[in-house]
Amino acid sequence: MRAFEYASPQTKEDAVKLLQEAKGKASLLAGGTDLLSLMKDSIVSPRRLVDIKAISELRTISYDSQLGLQMGALLTLDQLLGETKIQQEYPSIWQAAEGVRSAQVRSRGTVGGDLCQRPRCWYYRNGFGLLALNNNESMVIEGDNRYHAVFGNKGPAYFVNPSSLAPALIALEAKVRIFGPAGLREIDLEDFYVIPKQEGERENILGAEEILTDVLVPPASKRINATYEVRQKEALDWPLTTASVVLDMQYGRIKTARAIIGHVAPIPWRAFAAEELLAGSILSEDLAEAAGKASIKGAKALSRNQYKIRLAQVSIKRAILRTIVGEI
Repeated sequence: MRAFEYASPQTKEDAVKLLQEAKGKASLLAGGTDLLSLMKDSIVSPRRLVDIKAISELRTISYDSQLGLQMGALLTLDQLLGETKIQQEYPSIWQAAEGVRSAQVRSRGTVGGDLCQRPRCWYYRNGFGLLALNNNESMVIEGDNRYHAVFGNKGPAYFVNPSSLAPALIALEAKVRIFGPAGLREIDLEDFYVIPKQEGERENILGAEEILTDVLVPPASKRINATYEVRQKEALDWPLTTASVVLDMQYGRIKTARAIIGHVAPIPWRAFAAEELLAGSILSEDLAEAAGKASIKGAKALSRNQYKIRLAQVSIKRAILRTIVGEI
């Protein structure tokens, strides 16, 4: 690990000032579960670490039946899992956090860190860049692409978004607050992620001098919601696929639906065809099966990841069924 300056601001304003002074050569440190491994592998080498753990306003959490849920970016996954109201009103968020099996990651990893973590793509993690290009050609196409994208993979990006919480939060229409030199702005989390088109671009819109400060989730109201994931092992690992579903119920029918698939595309992938099929229908196992099939419309496998398409279909089906029966 290369030498770096260390700063521990007490306010978000001071943190942004420290980022500005570094002129793009600084990194934010929260839980550190992702950043420190990137630094040890020399994937990133910041000249300054801005440790934001002392900014108390980023640790808050509140719930109001009219306003919904507010989570500070420094809220840990352990703290999230300890909130009974989240488990009751937003089971999809709780289930997504519960899928993180490592006690160490739960105790240190934060909500903001989970949303902002870098891709787990092994080409990127071995220093070949986010797009894994060699002589302007993708190494992924002819290489080991078992865990790469089956949606949004027309190129040049083939990695998958690694966030555990993002699919559930996007399905719930969450917003994020971002603080930077221009002040505070609020955007839909769905718009936070982007698919880079060329090397040097990032996978989210967060600027080098900005901090993600809060996550805002609307009231659950009559919306039933659930997350289901498929993983290779129960120990610490990233899922092969996940799905988060939110169903707005009215008079025994699904009024509207949102369905997001995770770990299958460079961004959390919205299954529009499944949402259209679900809207106006009566919830049933047959409907869940049909929605699962609809959800994989437009999927395109690479040479070694055809299986992920089937898993995406199963994830959507079982997330829908989980809204009915709970654990499955």
